[in-house]
Amino acid sequence: MIQGRYANIIIDISHEKVDKTFQYKIPEPLLGVLEEGMCVQVPFGKGDHLRQGYVVEVTDRPQFPEEKLKQVAGIAAGSLPVEADAMKLAAWMKHTYGSTMIAALKTVLPVKQAMKLKEKKKITRLLTAEETRSVWAQALQKNQKARAKILEELTEEEILPYELVREKLGASQATLKSLESQGVIRIERESYYRNPVKLKADREDGRVLSKEQAGICGRVLSDFDEGKRKTYLIHGITGSGKTEVYLSLIEGMIKRKKQCIVLIPEIALTYQTLLRFYKRFGDRVSVMNSTLSAGEKFDQCERARKGELDVIIGPRSALFVPFPDLGMIVMDEEHETSYKSETMPRYHARETAEYLAGLKKACLVLGSATPSLEAYYRAQKGCYELFTLNNRPTGGSLAAVSVIDLRRELKEGNRSIFSRRLQELMEERLAKKEQTMLFLNRRGYAGFVSCRFCGYVMRCPHCDVSLSQHLGGRMVCHYCGYETRQPQKCPECGSPYILGFKAGTEQIEEQLKARFSGIRVLRMDADTTRKKDSYERILAAFSGGEADVLVGTQMIVKGHDFPNVTLVGVLAADLSLNDSDYRAGERTFQLLTQAAGRAGRGSLPGEVLIQTYRPDHYGIVQAARQDYRAFYEEEILYRKLGGYPPVIHMMAILITSPDEKRGEALSGRIACLIKEQMPPCAGHCDIQKDEIAREVTLIGPARASIGKINDIYRFLLYCKSPKYHCLTKIKDQVERYWESAGIKEENIQFDFDPVGSI
Repeated sequence: MIQGRYANIIIDISHEKVDKTFQYKIPEPLLGVLEEGMCVQVPFGKGDHLRQGYVVEVTDRPQFPEEKLKQVAGIAAGSLPVEADAMKLAAWMKHTYGSTMIAALKTVLPVKQAMKLKEKKKITRLLTAEETRSVWAQALQKNQKARAKILEELTEEEILPYELVREKLGASQATLKSLESQGVIRIERESYYRNPVKLKADREDGRVLSKEQAGICGRVLSDFDEGKRKTYLIHGITGSGKTEVYLSLIEGMIKRKKQCIVLIPEIALTYQTLLRFYKRFGDRVSVMNSTLSAGEKFDQCERARKGELDVIIGPRSALFVPFPDLGMIVMDEEHETSYKSETMPRYHARETAEYLAGLKKACLVLGSATPSLEAYYRAQKGCYELFTLNNRPTGGSLAAVSVIDLRRELKEGNRSIFSRRLQELMEERLAKKEQTMLFLNRRGYAGFVSCRFCGYVMRCPHCDVSLSQHLGGRMVCHYCGYETRQPQKCPECGSPYILGFKAGTEQIEEQLKARFSGIRVLRMDADTTRKKDSYERILAAFSGGEADVLVGTQMIVKGHDFPNVTLVGVLAADLSLNDSDYRAGERTFQLLTQAAGRAGRGSLPGEVLIQTYRPDHYGIVQAARQDYRAFYEEEILYRKLGGYPPVIHMMAILITSPDEKRGEALSGRIACLIKEQMPPCAGHCDIQKDEIAREVTLIGPARASIGKINDIYRFLLYCKSPKYHCLTKIKDQVERYWESAGIKEENIQFDFDPVGSI
C-alpha cells in the first residue's frame, strides 16, 4: 500500500492569517508522486479558488474527518520543488527573524519557475561533397536560387550555423524543410545555458602566499579534513591579501570535490571579484544577483545543482544557490550593512550563512579590514576563530592619512566643498597623470529646501521627511516617490528666499569641472548605476584610465582595487555621525578606513585627506590612525554602558497603520501584552514571567523616527535582552496575539539587532 494519503500544505499568501499548514487529500494519480517541497495547486477559501502552495509534509494521519478535506488539484506547471535543506532554512528564518513561512520560503528560492533552455541550431550535410555538388547543379538548372546558395556552401562545409543560413543566405524555413525531407541535410538542435559571465581572460596560477596567508589556509583546510566545521574571522588590513586567501581556500575545496559560495556586499564589486576568480578557476565560476534575467538565474541554479559550477559570487541572495556539495561559504567585507535584509524576513546574511553552513556541514569564512563589532565580539569570546593579516604581501605601506578641520577652513574664508590642501593635492595628481577618488556619504543632490526668512522646510505630504532637491528644479521624496516642482516663493510666508542646501555627488562633479580645467570625471552613485552592467562600465572606464577622478557614494570605497589611485578625499567624513543610530560611530570608522584603503594599492604611495567638522571624534581619530583595536575597545565600552548589540540583543517591533489613533492604541496593547499587565492578554501569555522580568527591558511604544511613510503611520517598540531566545519568545507571543485578535488593517514586523534606522 502506498504511504502518504494526505498533504500538509502552506498556501502562497503572505498573510499572518494563513501562515500555517492546511491539510488536503492526495488524489489517486498523485499517490506516491507528491513529495515534500513540491509546488501544487489547491482549492482554497469559500469560493475554492485555485491557489499555489508548497507541500510541507506527506502523512497518513488525517487532522480532520476525511469527508471534510479538500483534494489537491495538481502539481503546479513549471514550478520547481523546494529542497529539504531549503525548507529547513526557511523554517529557521521564520522562527529566528519573524515572518510568514511563505515569505521565508520565497526568500530562500533564488528562482521559483522553471525556464526553457536556450537552443542553438545547426545544419549538418548528410551527403558526400560530390553528391551535394550534383544536387546543387540540379538546383541551378531549375533556377532554385535559395536552394543553390545553401548547397554551394555545403559543398565546402559539412556543418553550417542555422542563423547564417537563414540571415546571410536568405533561406526560408520551407526550403530547409524540403532539403531535410529529401535527406540532404539534418537540422540539429543543441540546448545551452545562458551565461551572465562575459569575460575573456587568460588563466592565472595562484600567487605565492605569505607566511601569514599560508598559515590561515593550512589551518582551515586541516580543520576541514579532520571533520571540524568552524566559523573563521580574518581581520586583515586593507591590501593584506584576503582575496588571495579566499582563492587558495576555494582551490583547496575544489580539490576536495566541494563547491563554494562567495558573498560580496554590493553588486558594484562583482566585476573585479569575478575577474580574479575567473582567471583562477575559469568558466566553472558564475554570478547570482538581481541584475540577471529570470532565465539567467534559472540556468545558474541548474548548473550549480548538477555540479557544473564550483563557485558562485554575489550579494546576500547568492547564499541560496542550491549547491549539493557545499564545502565553504566566504563572506567578504562581512561588516557591511547591506548584508542585512530590509524586507521580511529581516535576516542577516552572516547568521544565516552560519546556520546554512551547519546544515550543509560546511565551514564559514568571514573577512574584513574593519570587522563588525558583532563578529569581533564573538571572536573575542571564542565563538569564532580569529586570524589577523597585518602586512601587505606586496610590501607597500598604508596610505598617509591627514585630517582637515573644516571649521578652520571656513574661518579662513574657504567656502568650497574642497579644502585648500585637497585642491593642491588634486592638481599634483592631475599633473602626474595619477588618479583620485572622492567619497561622499550621500546620494545625488540629497539637499533639502527651506525658507531663509521663516525657516519653513518643504516636506512630503505623504511622509514625515523633507523633499530632496534634484536637477531641473525637481523635488523628490526618496521614500514614496512623490515629486513636485521647487516653488519660487515660500508656501508659508511668501518670501522669495527659499533655497536648497546641497551637498551631493552631482554638485561635486559640477564644481570639479568648474575648478579644474579639462578634468575628466566619472560619477558612481544610485542614479548612475540603475541600468544593467552600469557598474562594470564605470569601473572598467576608470580602471582603463578614461577619467582622472571617480566621485561616488559608499559603493566606491568597498573593495575596489585601482593601482593608479594615489589620492582619496573624504569630503564629509562626519555626515554618517549624524545618523540617529547607535552604530553611527562604527559605520563612520568603517567607511573612513575602507576609503583610506583605496589609495596606494599599487607601487605608488598613497595619500588620504579626511575633511570633517568633528576632527576629535574617536571614530575619525582611530580611522586616521587605521587602528581597529583601539576603536573596538572604546566602542564596545559604549555598547556595554548603553546596553546595545553585540553585548545585549535588541528586537524592534514596528507596527504600521493607515489610522494614527488606531496604530497608537494597538502599539500600546502590544506593550501591555509584553509586560503581562493587560488582563485580556492573560490567555495568550506563556513566557516565564520571572525570566522576562529579569532579562528583558521594554522601551516604548513611540512614533518611529520617520512617523509616516506614504500615508501609513509607524510606531516602534524595542525589547532588549542578553538572551536571544527571550526575544524570540516575545515575538512568538505577539504573533499569536495578533492572529487571535483578527487584526486586518494594521501590519507588524520584527527586526532583530536592527541595522540602521527603522
